[in-house]
Amino acid sequence: MQGNAHNPQKPLLRLIREGFPTRPAYGTAVSEALLTRVAAGELGATFRIHRPARELAFSKQDRAAPGFAAAVAAASALGFDPVVRLAGGRAALFHEGTLAIAWSSPAERPVAGTHDRFRWLAELIVRALTGLGVDARVGEVPGEYCPGAWSVNARDATKLVGIGQRLIRGGAHCGAVIVVSDSTLVRETLEAVYAALELEWDPATTGAVDDEIGPTSLDVVEDAVIAELAKEFELADAEFDASTLDLAATLEDSHRPPAA
Repeated sequence: MQGNAHNPQKPLLRLIREGFPTRPAYGTAVSEALLTRVAAGELGATFRIHRPARELAFSKQDRAAPGFAAAVAAASALGFDPVVRLAGGRAALFHEGTLAIAWSSPAERPVAGTHDRFRWLAELIVRALTGLGVDARVGEVPGEYCPGAWSVNARDATKLVGIGQRLIRGGAHCGAVIVVSDSTLVRETLEAVYAALELEWDPATTGAVDDEIGPTSLDVVEDAVIAELAKEFELADAEFDASTLDLAATLEDSHRPPAA
């Protein structure tokens, strides 16, 4: 995917496909370290797409809730590692049938570009899923888990993708989780976690790509997303460097819930 010479007509975007499924807190810390280094000008804009294992991603808002310890216990009892994620919102879930995205970009005025980043990533994912045959749309489904105006849904009926942001001086992180398969696992796990957090929601709004178009592999969805990226950017395959991984190691504990 990396060409011999930079095409000046397209901006360069580093593409990383590396994940850390057996170390979810570290994987989240890697995303934070990447954001920190991009914001400092040490690395260029980077789009990371990877395959997590079973983790329950809590926000700082969840951590402040009275039922947080019970929610962490419920997630752990169901085989999901609890982590504290970068973005806001409410509890969301990753499993072997999901794709995770972490896009870090430099930004002189991060707050001013919040809307544009949400829109760009949501519309990119909509185009990728539409190309696979999904009736994908941008917008919150009433009653969805981790509600957000920039969720990607199917038919205005079920949530397929959640998107969130984290802003720091000099840069922004935009993260997403695409549920490709096994919406039942998402639904049943979040029922227990949301009950502990005392959050109201409608489990029937939980969906997956394969609910819409039949059995679908992670490869197919990942390739569709990258194909859309390649229309706008010159993609350069990259790996995490030692400095990023070392910084992540110092941040890992901050992404473990105190009750875990």
